[in-house]
Amino acid sequence: MNQNYNIYCDESCHLEHDGIKPMGLGCVWCAKEDRLEIFRELRGIKTKHGLKPHCELKWNAVSPAKIDYYEEVLNYFFTNPNLHFRALIVSDKSQLNHNYFCQSHDDFYYKMYFNLLKTIITPGDYYEVYIDIKDTKSEQKVRKLKEVISTSHYDFDQSMIKRIQQVDSSDVELVQLTDLLLGAVVYYQRGLTGSAAKLKLIELIKEKSGYSLTRSTLYKEDKFNLFFWKPQL
Repeated sequence: MNQNYNIYCDESCHLEHDGIKPMGLGCVWCAKEDRLEIFRELRGIKTKHGLKPHCELKWNAVSPAKIDYYEEVLNYFFTNPNLHFRALIVSDKSQLNHNYFCQSHDDFYYKMYFNLLKTIITPGDYYEVYIDIKDTKSEQKVRKLKEVISTSHYDFDQSMIKRIQQVDSSDVELVQLTDLLLGAVVYYQRGLTGSAAKLKLIELIKEKSGYSLTRSTLYKEDKFNLFFWKPQL
């Protein structure tokens, strides 16, 4: 029986000249029919910990004062069989040679989005993809991304990928969850140690996932999937 899925995407340290080596793209996905219950449960965790139900869950906001809240969110993700995460990590943006491939960094960004999403998509199922707003000029490239993914899966009438749409992360709990999980992975790649609370969450992710967060997982890992992309040159 065909399934309908929603995929919620975010990025971290994706700017070309931000002085940060790694770049990350990530997504959380679930069956479309499960999304509203998941939204309600994530908002319930917020109110349980004294937060407003629509306050934004963000990796950059992690602090010792709310560590119990963030730990509960992570435990919720790992114990909910309907939630899945995948991240693509570029370890060192300074090693990229865009001129050789006749591309801009923005072109590269959307190629990596294609690589992030292509392993999730299964022929016969249907998908709606939601991407955190990057800038005001990216609508055309989002349409191009939909075209490329559809063509690569022989979905020439673009019926399998129902939509790829930009959204404001402050309105969408599962984009926020992506931000938290991806933020942890990228923080670890950067070798940062300034936040004990963030390091505690990273250790929890390593424990719950069973992965070191330093190398790619199996291609079809279904719960916590990591892909470390390497340039060909």
